Amino acid sequence: MLKSCYRSLLEAGTDEAGRGCLAGPVTAAAIILPEKFNNITLNDSKQLSETKRDLLKPILEENAVSFSVCHVFEEEIDEINILNASFLAMHRAIDKLQPLPDFIIVDGNRFKPYPNIDHECIIKGDGKFMSIAAASVLAKTYRDDYMAKIHEEFPMYNWRKNKGYPTKEHREAIKKYGITKYHRKSFRQLPEQLTLDEVI
Repeated sequence: MLKSCYRSLLEAGTDEAGRGCLAGPVTAAAIILPEKFNNITLNDSKQLSETKRDLLKPILEENAVSFSVCHVFEEEIDEINILNASFLAMHRAIDKLQPLPDFIIVDGNRFKPYPNIDHECIIKGDGKFMSIAAASVLAKTYRDDYMAKIHEEFPMYNWRKNKGYPTKEHREAIKKYGITKYHRKSFRQLPEQLTLDEVI
């Protein structure tokens, strides 16, 4: 069972989605849940079906003390690298919380300290604490919605299904059609590291 908080009642959980993708943004969410919030379905977003995530999204949004979601797009990812882009997305999501939390819990083992607010990194935190699990669900659902939207522009990559991850199907499409404006130019798009000059 997930724990309600690590240290503080005004505590934000934060997590990201899309770090390992070849295309699209890295998306972070930050959320402060009320003291007595509980949901038996809530878990790490990777353990939940898309249907369950979509059902949880409005429940989390309606019950949160505050929540925020932020995309950092491929241009910035290429400029500052994916790790820094992940931290930046989390910071921008935290920036928009009202009220600001007095403590932050982060999924994973690394985080760039947020100004004037202490934090704790928790490995596999999305399977341990409700606010991190909630942030993981929001980050994933918002990012998936965005990828479904840009899928309409470039359906041959099937982003509605693969969400920009390096599946065999996605890489075959890159081989055949080249890369798009949504692909991360700093990422190795194909295993054989072909030069991908053609951008469609």
